[in-house]
Parts: sequence; C-alpha cells; structure tokens
Amino acid sequence: MQYPQRFSNLPEYAFPRLRSLLDAHAPGGTPVHMTIGEPRHAFPAWITDVIAEHAAGFGKYPPNDGAPELLEAITGWVQRRYGVALDAASQVMALNGTREGLFNSAIALCPETKNGKTPVILTPNPFYQVYAVAALAVGAEPVYVPATAATGFLPDYAALPRDVLNRTTIAYLCSPSNPQGAVATFDYWRDLIALAERHDFRIFADECYSEVYRNDAPVGALQVAQEMGADPDRVVVFHSLSKRSNLPGLRSGFLASGAGNLKALKQLRNYTGAPLPLPLQMAAAAVWNDETHVKESRARYRGKFDIADKVFAGIQGCGAPEAGFFLWLPVEDGEAATVKLWRETGVRVLPGAYLSRDVDGQNPGHGYIRAALVAPEQEMQRGLEQLRDCLFT
Repeated sequence: MQYPQRFSNLPEYAFPRLRSLLDAHAPGGTPVHMTIGEPRHAFPAWITDVIAEHAAGFGKYPPNDGAPELLEAITGWVQRRYGVALDAASQVMALNGTREGLFNSAIALCPETKNGKTPVILTPNPFYQVYAVAALAVGAEPVYVPATAATGFLPDYAALPRDVLNRTTIAYLCSPSNPQGAVATFDYWRDLIALAERHDFRIFADECYSEVYRNDAPVGALQVAQEMGADPDRVVVFHSLSKRSNLPGLRSGFLASGAGNLKALKQLRNYTGAPLPLPLQMAAAAVWNDETHVKESRARYRGKFDIADKVFAGIQGCGAPEAGFFLWLPVEDGEAATVKLWRETGVRVLPGAYLSRDVDGQNPGHGYIRAALVAPEQEMQRGLEQLRDCLFT
C-alpha cells in the first residue's frame, strides 16, 4: 500500500523526539518535568457540579457550532475583554480544543491557488507545530519566518519578498508567543493587518496565552482590526480555556471572525466536526462567565515570574517572559544542554530546535531550551535553581 507524501518530510514530533533523546539516560536526581505546557493550577472547583447538572446532555448529539449558552458566554467575554461586539450566531464557533480550529480553519479558508500559483502559508519560526501540518494538508507552501531576538521574537512578515506575499493566503501569529512569551503590540497588529489587506491574505491569530501575563493585558487582534475598520473576515482569532482556566482536559476553545469566514467554517464542521459534548459546553459557558479563578491563577503566575527573575538575576536573557508561562533560555546547543541537564540533575526541558525548522541551514531554536513554569512553586524553584547551576554557572 502507498502512503501520502505530503507529510513525509515532517520531523518526529517534539515529545517522542525528546523521549528518544533522554530516556536512554538515567536522571541525575529527582525528576522535575518542565517540558509540556500543561497548566497545573487548580481549575474551578464548581465545574464538576455544572457537568453533573447537565449530565443528561450526554444522551444527545451536541450542537455542532456550539450551544447558544456557550456562544453567548464567549461573545460576552470578548466584549468585556476586548470591547468588541460579536454576533453569537454568525461570528463565533466553539472548538474541540483550539488545535482542531487552527488546523481545520486552513482547510476551510485556504484557496487551492492564489494568482494562479501555489498558495503560501506564513508561520513564525519557532512555532506551534500544527501550523506546519495545516499548511501541508492543504497543499500550500509553508514559509517559516524567523522570530528571533533581532525581531523581538515576532516574525517580520513585511520583510518578505513581494512575490511571496502575493501568494500568501494565511499568516499564523501567536501572541503571546509560544515559546518566547513575546506580545504583539497594537502597532504590530495594525501593521500586520494593513499588510494583509494590501496583499489580500487572512491572519490566524492564536491568542491562547492571552490571559497569562505580568502587568498589562495583551492587546488582541480583533480590537485592533475593529479600530482600523478592517474587513471582519481579515482576522480569525483563536482562544482556549486550557491556559486561561487550567482546563486542558476540557478541550474547549473557540474561534471568532467575520460572517463570511464563519459560513465556510461551519460548512466544513457540518461534514467533519467533532463538537464538544453538551455537558462540557455548559461547563465551558460557566467558566467563560467567571473571572475570579482567572485572576487567582494569574496572580500565581506573577509569583512564579518573580521566582524566575530572582533565580536568574544577572544572567543575560534568562528572565521570566512578558506573558505566557515558558522560559526561552539561551544556551550554546539546545540538545546538548537538555541531555546534560537531565543526566546531572533530573530536570527535563525541551530543546528549542524541536519547535523550529531549519531554513537555509539555520534553526532559530538551536541555541535555546524551553522550560515550562507550570509545576507547584517549590518544585519549580528547585528545578530552576538546578537548571541555573548546571548550565549558567
């Protein structure tokens, strides 16, 4: 039997690759896992009561695009958070986790050609790996654009050649970014939206880390597009309860855009969608309507940022991020540093190259490791101190 070639050049996924790198070695101490961005703060205790209250809904097929209660809760949150009014019936769709939406939106919205040529999908480098798979799935050419210290850890899409921009159909942008924690400013979003309007492409704004930040709440793509008077279909935004509410297992997120995009997305969902079970949609609605638990969790992350700043005080480039919950730490060789750290201390991190692609022989993640600030504070501090002493002193 033959297999498709469209994914043949994909590297092994980051976490199986990490296991291959480390599992042959014994840890040098009690393991501290800082690899996966899986929140470990407590989720709202009352959520199980909401699920139980609506348990009869497990006996029904759930609404494909989201129950009215959930869509209203989402649009209410967007209004409070960003000052943007969305129509729940025509501009929002519930997702079974945002990874589903980031992938399927490319299938629904990327045309087969642009200006008679193969379409391009722009991706920051490093990046959340589903972006690349989505591009390959629709037959587009993925173009990986460095997001390095030189560009403020955000991609400079405007610097791309005109012929590439004229073939571009979608540009992914994660803000706050994974793994670096950089935040796109109002001006950055304004310039990117203007670029998209000049060259007629859509922006997929992955804002899943938007509620984990130090001081000022990150600006959102929707509010900038609204202030600019941009075409509502120009931007598709993605949000999740995984990081905001410490509910990665609920698999609940949403996307929002203009009515034209939503019509195409809903048509695809009608044929292929895997909607969230109704009791979980009711729980998600309750969670979007509550900010108390979000503020409590954010306060804990701020405390963790302070711990990281103290641990790495005086070490260039090693402070806590502006937002999100990853440390993006500069080292000479990410793989070598990861192995050394594991063998000597038992602290487990992720090589930055596993989140990036080689372009012209350069991998912008090669000289970095990523460490997640998700463990309980005492465990996290112990891991960071061991990391510092092993790699930076």
